[in-house]
Order: sequence, then C-alpha cells, then structure tokens
Amino acid sequence: MIRSMTAFARSERSEDWGTAYWELRSVNNRYLDVSPRLPDEVRAIESAVRERVRGRLNRGKVDCTLRLSLGTESDASLELDLNLARRVAEATREIDALLHDPARVSAVDVLRWPGVVQTRSPDIDTLGKAVLELLDEALDGLVATREREGQHIAGLLTQRCEEIQTIVGAVRKRLPEVLEACRQRLRDRLAEFAEQLDEERLEQEIAMVAQKTDVAEELDRLDAHVKEVQRVVDKEQPAGRRLDFLMQELNREANTLGSKSIDTETTRASVDLKVLIEQMREQIQNVE
Repeated sequence: MIRSMTAFARSERSEDWGTAYWELRSVNNRYLDVSPRLPDEVRAIESAVRERVRGRLNRGKVDCTLRLSLGTESDASLELDLNLARRVAEATREIDALLHDPARVSAVDVLRWPGVVQTRSPDIDTLGKAVLELLDEALDGLVATREREGQHIAGLLTQRCEEIQTIVGAVRKRLPEVLEACRQRLRDRLAEFAEQLDEERLEQEIAMVAQKTDVAEELDRLDAHVKEVQRVVDKEQPAGRRLDFLMQELNREANTLGSKSIDTETTRASVDLKVLIEQMREQIQNVE
C-alpha cells in the first residue's frame, strides 16, 4: 500500500537521568532530506539518527527535533569536590590577610566556585542508546501515520481510476457511431463532386479521414495506464515517482483524444479526463 509523505509523530520517555522527547515532521519532497536538531549532549549520534530515518523512509523532508531535560528539581544527587573547596577556602583566608577590611566569604560563595559543586551527568553511551530507542518509537508512529494517509490517497486514486474507465468505456461504445457519422458527413459534402470522383477514390478519402480521427488507440492506452496505476497503488514499495510518470502519460493521451475529437461528446470526455487526471496528480505529489 502506498504511503503519504506528510505526517507528524511525537514520543516521550522519562528515566533516572531525566526526560527526552522527539518530534518528527515530514512533508513532501523529491528526495529524502533528513534534518536532525539535537542538543549538544547527544550531538555525536547525529549520523546514527540519519541512518535510522533512512532505514524507514524513502522520500520526504523530515525534521527530527530532540528535546532533553537532564535531571529533576527533586534530584539531590549533588557531589562536592571537597579538595577544591578546601583550596578555595584557604585562598580566601590568604586574601583576607592582605586586605584592610575584608568581606566575609560564606559557604555559599565557596559553593558557587566552578567545579566545587558537581552534578552527576548521565553516561553518554546510555543516554545515546535510550534516545535512539525513543527515535525508533517515534518513527513507528510516523510510518503508521503515513500509511493511514496513504490508504486515504489510494482510495481517492482508485475512485478516479474507476471514473476514467467509465468515461473511456462510454467513448469506446460510441466510437462506431461517431465514425459512421463522420463518413456520412464526408459523403454528403462530396456528393456534388460524385461525378468527378469514382467510388473507390471516395472510399479512400473517407478512410484517410477516418484514420486520422480514430481514437481507438488512445482509448486502449488510457485503459492500459489506468490498470498500471491500480497495480502500482497496490504494491508495497514506494510508488510516487512511478505514479507521477503515469499521470504524464494519461494526460498525454487525454490531450490527443481531445485534438482528434470530431464530436462534442468526445471533446467533453477529454476535458473530464484531464480534470480527473489533474486531481490524481495533486494527490500523488504527497505519495512516497
């Protein structure tokens, strides 16, 4: 079943080290364009993120945003570098001895010194592994959304294909009648020259005109292209580019049908076909 390129997914996880969540957004694009946005703590996994996305998707512009909140307000797991704190305290006393009226240095001032208070950071490997697992969950949701949207698009394409087949069938059914009417019009126009033209020559002229206005071949190709669209829609692999090519071929045959038309019904059918094909083409722009 075909998949859409437009989708959104979000996944979140809370662990001892804090909270992380992914937001994935994808829109249509000619190729696969992956744009990760990662905090500095996990910048090293950017290539792994790209590989994960490429392993699941084939086309589309995909924005991958990761938010991290390391630690919590209730986390009391602070560590002190007591050796550094002693050196800072000793240094402040030495400075006090040099001053006439030294300001008092409090314990809070010592704690503010860089490196005295240390927070336990999560292991980078553990954090990276957890973030990538969370990315897989987000990708599952993104793919599921793209598949649901793809089913909707497939239904619209199938409906349009059936309408095209109905129009083609109606034109084909009327084709003998249209050609006979064309022959009769030619006979009537050439009636005044009947004495100068023998019957064989008259039939040759009528046959040439009928051949130029015969749309049976265009109708056959329209049928063939519609069947190919239906076959491609039911396949599991990406089909966007193939479907886009088929829309071009369908439109070419519909245009030829209109240019060779010799009655208003066939002309109207050509216009109706082009409207349906354009509707299909717009939907296919979002197909992976």
